Amino acid sequence: MNDENRRSFLKNSVTTAAGLIGVPFLSQAATLSIPAIHTPKEPARIRFGVIGINHGHIYGQVEAVTRGGGELVSFYAKEPDLAATFAKRYPKAKQASSEKEVLEDASIKLILSSIIPDERAPLGIRVMEHGKDYMVDKPGITSLDQLADVRRVQKKTGRIFSIMFSERFENKATVKAGELVKAGAIGQVIQTIGLGPHRMTPQSRPDWFFDRKRFGGIICDIGSHQCDQFLFFTGSKKAEVVASQVGNVHYPQYPKFEDFGDLMLRGDGGMGYIRVDWFTPDGLKSWGDGRLTILGTEGYIEIRKNIDIAGRDGGNHLFLVNQKETRYMDCSQENLPYGRLLVDDVLNRTETAMPQEHCFLATELALKAQQKAQMVDVHKA
Repeated sequence: MNDENRRSFLKNSVTTAAGLIGVPFLSQAATLSIPAIHTPKEPARIRFGVIGINHGHIYGQVEAVTRGGGELVSFYAKEPDLAATFAKRYPKAKQASSEKEVLEDASIKLILSSIIPDERAPLGIRVMEHGKDYMVDKPGITSLDQLADVRRVQKKTGRIFSIMFSERFENKATVKAGELVKAGAIGQVIQTIGLGPHRMTPQSRPDWFFDRKRFGGIICDIGSHQCDQFLFFTGSKKAEVVASQVGNVHYPQYPKFEDFGDLMLRGDGGMGYIRVDWFTPDGLKSWGDGRLTILGTEGYIEIRKNIDIAGRDGGNHLFLVNQKETRYMDCSQENLPYGRLLVDDVLNRTETAMPQEHCFLATELALKAQQKAQMVDVHKA
């Protein structure tokens, strides 16, 4: 991958990360000036580092932990152009000369990463074996063999392996929906329907983006967000993949790529349907019209995460319908607790941000759905 392609991808990724935390698309000139969100920043309670910044989601990860009381002290990236961009955004952080330098800094308690997806689990194992906790971009694990290794090391070390499911943790309307469901606003949850469309912009993507072996496949990648939300909102502790399919419908020039996937899930707390794709048209003023519908026995919630098409400006739109009312909620001022809770967990050895088994089960569902998915060819259907 050449430097120009990598820089273009990083700029596009930062824009995507910004969209996930409820701010509008940024121009390329503004990608290093991510607007502050409304969650208050807490005083530094832990020191953390970064290793690997191959996806711009790292900026949202750093902001979440910083808001929660973390101090970024050092980072390492082997790509000079990505490191230079990151250093400009965080000038107080020391640029380390090696991964080892960050891992062996005894003052650092937590490592963040958005390294290339198939390298994330092995890095996480090294982090945990160095006695540190780990928060990684999705997909945090790209194969069932990797998952088995991560489970084993996590159990042995007792460290935290947390995947940043930003479509839940960093979307204010989704956070609000969690509070409403917990309060019984729609009764018992029966089903979730999660839609995760994304804009492709092929020229902005690095080579690994088009290689299923590197990114894990579309369900493993984007679908992991939706598996997380299915488990969270249905309260399922056990679940299975009923059916899944993937396809490369529109990009034959990238034979190792997948642009469409969907799956059905059944859990001990409810059911779920998920669709993910790379077909967001350029005419939409967002990278994707992400939606989540939560069906309950006494009503339903619909979330329009990033945009209300031809409607209200911005993102974080929530619609609640139950036996009492039909209501719209602007959730743009809601707090985002994930970063604070994760820092709490690092300090207190608790699981308040996300139970470890939930993290692994969401990943396992995505990996099994990816593995068993039927490859469809709509042109031959």
